[in-house]
Amino acid sequence: MTGLKIGDKYAAIPIIQGGMGVGVSRSRLAGAVAKEGGIGVISSAQIGYDEDGFERHPEECNLRALKKHIRLAKEIAGGVAGKSHGLVGVNVMVALKNYKEHVRTAARSGADLVICGAGLPMDLPLLVEGTDCAIAPIVSSARAADLILKTWDRKYQRTADLVVIEGPKAGGHLGFKEEDVAGAGISDAEYDEEIRKIIACLETWGQKYGRKIPAAVAGGIFDRADIDHALALGADAVQIASRFVATEECDAADAYKQAYINAGAEDIRIIKSPVGMPGRALYNGLLRELEERGRIPIRKCYGCIKKCHPAEVPYCITKALIRAVEGDVEGGLIFCGANVGRIDRIVTVRELMRELTGN
Repeated sequence: MTGLKIGDKYAAIPIIQGGMGVGVSRSRLAGAVAKEGGIGVISSAQIGYDEDGFERHPEECNLRALKKHIRLAKEIAGGVAGKSHGLVGVNVMVALKNYKEHVRTAARSGADLVICGAGLPMDLPLLVEGTDCAIAPIVSSARAADLILKTWDRKYQRTADLVVIEGPKAGGHLGFKEEDVAGAGISDAEYDEEIRKIIACLETWGQKYGRKIPAAVAGGIFDRADIDHALALGADAVQIASRFVATEECDAADAYKQAYINAGAEDIRIIKSPVGMPGRALYNGLLRELEERGRIPIRKCYGCIKKCHPAEVPYCITKALIRAVEGDVEGGLIFCGANVGRIDRIVTVRELMRELTGN
């Protein structure tokens, strides 16, 4: 495995730890991954859930926490003076009401990279202007990749520093139709072909700008064999999320991590999220209650998602995710990847990175 160049930045190990909200990947996890030479990623989604005043002023707390966790992650990784062999990035969902403010704050607070999914980040170049922050969209199809890069070229005369290609086995919100991820869904062979098409698209746009646009494959990456397969398809890196939950440094409660250890393939469900996308999660008391009642009334809106209408959605996703990360694994929402049933123990980030790289 060779290092990964992202714009003018470099990581010694081409492994991106996927951003996981709410609070699952903050400074402790992202900093530990960057310290080992990878790309540690903080999720900005309701990152300030445990800040004083969050119930009254959630967005103010989120922006304050985002700045804090970027600083702390860089300190853990080796300091802001460039001693680390890795990078610290931030994942910002386009679906957030305050998406633009989160991107601007991340870029101006020293994030090496901003990764955006759960929507098409058509204005991302504008939001990082005046900073050296690299930018990366998350796509699931060649059509989406070409549309984003064509728009960036026309409006901003620039291209991506990295593109994350997220497949149907990923955890959390998925950029696919429900029938593509439920049951048999899209086959591995079919999606391998889509990955090749996306990489070909990146090569075309890279030629125009006289640079390589690296691709990172995400979704269902579990071990070194999966990494080697992704690299054989032409990818330059991989993004892995679920396996980093089962680490000592993961920012979630121990009960959350144990839920991953205890889970089997039969515990995974495809749900309809209030975000408006299908999602992959562990079946628990919350999902049983939703099956029985159809809806859990929302008493407070945290103003997190653009398309969320509290009177219509089946439950509050913010409250459900906060409950989970704090350790209420029955009453909260636990997102997971398709291979969660293969995770059988808690390890350190260093141990996991060594396993994945073979070092």
